[in-house]
Amino acid sequence: FLISTYNKMWADAQKDLDIQLQKEREELLQPEKDQEKAFKMLTTSYIKYLQIFRNLEMAHDQLLHQQKQAVIQQVLDGVMGRILEIKKEMVELENSEFHYIDNILVDLELLPEDLEVPIPRYFIKERLEVLQQREKLLDQILLSAGLQTQKPVKTMTSEEATRVIQVAERARQGRHRAAFMKKLYLEDKRQNQTEPQVEMGPSPDDAATSIQKVWRGYNQRKKTQKMREEEMIFLGMALPPHLMTASPSQMCASQVNALQSEVQERQEKVPIKDKLRETEGLHIKETLQDQIGQCLLENWHIIGRFPDYPTENAGGSKALLTEKTPEEVLTELVEKKEMELEKKAQKGKNEEKKEKTKEKSSQKIGNKPPVEEEGWKMAPSNFLSIMEEGNRQYKVFWQNRDEGWDFHQDHDPELIKEEIREEVEEEIRVQVDELMQQKLKNLKLAVDGEKSGKQKKGRKSEKVRAAIWEKSVMFLIHRTIDSLYTELVEKGLLIKAKTVNLSDYVGEYSYLGSTLRQTDIEPMPSLADVRQLIALYGILPLGSQIVHEKAPLVKALLLAGSAGVGKKMLVHAICTETGANLFNLAPSNIAGKYPGKMGLQMMLHMVLKVARQLQPSVLWIGDTEKIFSKAAQKAEGEANPGQLAKALPKFLKVLKAQDRVLLVGTTDCPFDANLKPLCKVYQKIILIPRPDYSSRFGKYLDLYRSLLLLKMLWKHIILQNGGTITNLLNISCLAKVSDGFTQGHIVQAVQAVLSELRLLQMTRKPLRTEEFVTSLATQDPVYKEEEETFK
Repeated sequence: FLISTYNKMWADAQKDLDIQLQKEREELLQPEKDQEKAFKMLTTSYIKYLQIFRNLEMAHDQLLHQQKQAVIQQVLDGVMGRILEIKKEMVELENSEFHYIDNILVDLELLPEDLEVPIPRYFIKERLEVLQQREKLLDQILLSAGLQTQKPVKTMTSEEATRVIQVAERARQGRHRAAFMKKLYLEDKRQNQTEPQVEMGPSPDDAATSIQKVWRGYNQRKKTQKMREEEMIFLGMALPPHLMTASPSQMCASQVNALQSEVQERQEKVPIKDKLRETEGLHIKETLQDQIGQCLLENWHIIGRFPDYPTENAGGSKALLTEKTPEEVLTELVEKKEMELEKKAQKGKNEEKKEKTKEKSSQKIGNKPPVEEEGWKMAPSNFLSIMEEGNRQYKVFWQNRDEGWDFHQDHDPELIKEEIREEVEEEIRVQVDELMQQKLKNLKLAVDGEKSGKQKKGRKSEKVRAAIWEKSVMFLIHRTIDSLYTELVEKGLLIKAKTVNLSDYVGEYSYLGSTLRQTDIEPMPSLADVRQLIALYGILPLGSQIVHEKAPLVKALLLAGSAGVGKKMLVHAICTETGANLFNLAPSNIAGKYPGKMGLQMMLHMVLKVARQLQPSVLWIGDTEKIFSKAAQKAEGEANPGQLAKALPKFLKVLKAQDRVLLVGTTDCPFDANLKPLCKVYQKIILIPRPDYSSRFGKYLDLYRSLLLLKMLWKHIILQNGGTITNLLNISCLAKVSDGFTQGHIVQAVQAVLSELRLLQMTRKPLRTEEFVTSLATQDPVYKEEEETFK
């Protein structure tokens, strides 16, 4: 049978993933002494995973089969997490967030555009209804609070209405009179013809010629069209008729079928679950009881007593039924006892050893043989198991599956049974745990003569901290999330994010990075590198819960760069791509709203509670250098911005891996801040440069939409503001002249030129280069000295 395009894309991606996983087991798990070789291996794996990620994301977006989407999404999350893990290793090897890998791209015969990180579209699609409702609620609150003005509906006066009616009526009368005059003209023409002309009409030869001309033209056009279609099919530039793309009505029908199948799948899950519980429930219950009883007996024979039954929070019988053999358990216990004895014996000798080591350390320094370094070794991964499980499911269920009969891409009941069986087992496991806990108590009383004690609790320090934090928010317990949300919106702390995609941040790849590094010159990062880091550290973890929990955790991100380079735009792009809430905690925005230390603490508790409940969320602190400046930290008073800097480290400690909350700071002058507390809060600092010549003018090839798009910064901004490009406008000259100016400067220059009057004059007076140069000359550029300070 014929495999569809996206099924084939999925199959190719799974094949590439299988090869990559095999390489991971062979290469990356072995220690490597040569750092350059290790970095090359990491970079190659990073690029391969990006290609797999791109194909899987496309297949997940286009396939309608719900169960296929679930399998692809599992692998997709694993691939995203693995990319973040490899990126962390690359940063640690090079001590830099920016990498220049032109030589590796050449070896792999790839373009710099292949390094672009795709943004999964399911981040928004899965939560589209929730996001739309939240946007409506936000608009309503802003309107009622007077923070947003509704677009006024233009009402028409009676005079204007009368004029419109008059225009319409006069046009109707004019059409009626024109039809009447045409009728009179045809009647006069008919009367002026002679009687023989009327009776005879055209000659038969003229009539036949006219008919032949029309027919031959029609026939030849049909033949030419058919020949063109056959030629395009022969060249592979068009599909055969039986594989032609579906019409819009068919596309709508397929979407409706997908929704119907999803609803039908949900409806069928309930009876299947009841049937499974009836048919297999008793067998599952007996099997679990036998396994747990056998495990308890084996422990009693080895240890001499029955173990404590794990609590539900600790995993219950899952934690008890480990894969360890009784012999392994025995060796672990022996090792623990030996360690305890060694610790007791060493307590008294520690002080004597310390004194002896201090005396002998100076003598042994010169006599010690050189210790051989193991070299670099890849850290253990949290995502390899997820990818291997997804790969296994694909091989078992989908690789050799015949789908010739499945025209509607409907759900498979057998796969639903497999999913529901796990849920049924979990429900029965809870019942079995309660029963076995009671049996274990009886056994302990009968055999050991003791009562089962409670398990040790966790560390007190963590619970004390949690208790202190909870006490401080007791006054917020009675408040609902809706009321807190409304208050934050009315206070202007929760704002509406602008709809900006990450792809709108136009910028080109730096082609001279590796060349400059070879000459010991650290190059400025390119705008394409900035896009890549924003996607990796900001968008991917916020969009996926699994990735955020298991990938290297980034709680805070700092965007540093000159004014106008697009820092705020990137913050809004993170919110747009992930559907995140945006909290504005800039010093100028929070001043006077919650005065005093207690007020600031209450504000942070409210923000944290709403951000956690409605995650993902982005907390944006604009002009963050003001709260970390020396003057702010020494200042006193209720409106002291330095209090926020002191509260942020405690705030970030409360955030766990399960909380998809990201703190993003933006600053124009990071050197004005006290760097030690600033770097303590922000884990990742991304330098955003001004656009280089290739970004202002260069071509950007978009291979993934099969189009050649000219993503010039100047051209992009001019077209965005309603201008038109002609031969009189020299884009190359503008790109050269604007060296040192930021994107914000270019936008201001274009908007100053393209006024409403100038847009109306454009048809008879095209745009010229001098107009933009004159407007640009009124602004101050970013000088080289300022750029060097950011480095």
